[in-house]
Amino acid sequence: MELQQMRYVLAVAGTGNFTRAARECRVVQSALSHQIAALERELGVRLFARTSRRVALTAAGEAFLPAARACLEAADRAAVDAAAATGEIRGRLAVGMIPTVTGLDLPAVLRDFHTRHPRVRIVLRGGGSDEMVESVRAGELDVALLGLPESVRPRGVRYRALDHDRHVAVLARTHRLATRARLDLAALAGEPFADFPADTAGRAQSDLAFAAAGLSREVAFEAMATDLILGLIRQGLAVALLPSRFVAGLPDVVTVPLADGPTRVEYLAWSDFNPTPAAAAFVEAAAGQSTR
Repeated sequence: MELQQMRYVLAVAGTGNFTRAARECRVVQSALSHQIAALERELGVRLFARTSRRVALTAAGEAFLPAARACLEAADRAAVDAAAATGEIRGRLAVGMIPTVTGLDLPAVLRDFHTRHPRVRIVLRGGGSDEMVESVRAGELDVALLGLPESVRPRGVRYRALDHDRHVAVLARTHRLATRARLDLAALAGEPFADFPADTAGRAQSDLAFAAAGLSREVAFEAMATDLILGLIRQGLAVALLPSRFVAGLPDVVTVPLADGPTRVEYLAWSDFNPTPAAAAFVEAAAGQSTR
């Protein structure tokens, strides 16, 4: 059994097609088909059911995939670790980020990181803090930039605090409260809000602040995209609470400090179990670029 044979099996399983899999693996289809057939003979089972129009995994194929995938990941990690021992960092770095990152100049960090380690392939993913912590724990992300309420800490991962910031009220220029020098949550409680989806860490920051003040509010619009939230505010459809440094200088909105607004902490998180050399190098690079 060879690693390349397992790569071919995973490619066919992922594409559902021998032709597309061969193209993905940059090999002629006849060679790919021959190697998979040879593997099936060695195993004594059929991994794929084939017709002229359809390819599907058999039960044996389904059972084969997890171990094959783990084997390839282990082989790739062995190559990465061997290269790192000679001072060369390569492989893949998966970085997750919330949409309101301010505690780190991420493009600048990635520029410096890529200059030092050009053989690392970088994958960027957006999302909410809670889901990204789970992805780091599961090994799907190497590092993640998080934003959490001040009372909450990342769990099950290593982390470093990057920045503390207070939320401000974000209003349309024509809003009746836009000329106020300072607001409290009570003044905003009757307004329609745009906010992140329920059960996300970004939403929890504002929810906890309103609950602590003994107030309720209506979240009329939910979105993960900050551009959409800001667009709703500019149209006069809603107000929002967002980190002050994220909204500083944005056009066509007004930001007003809050006497009792939420505070959020930005973190850089990474796996506490055997981080890859690329992840360790990124954490080191980020340490020197924090805006905190």
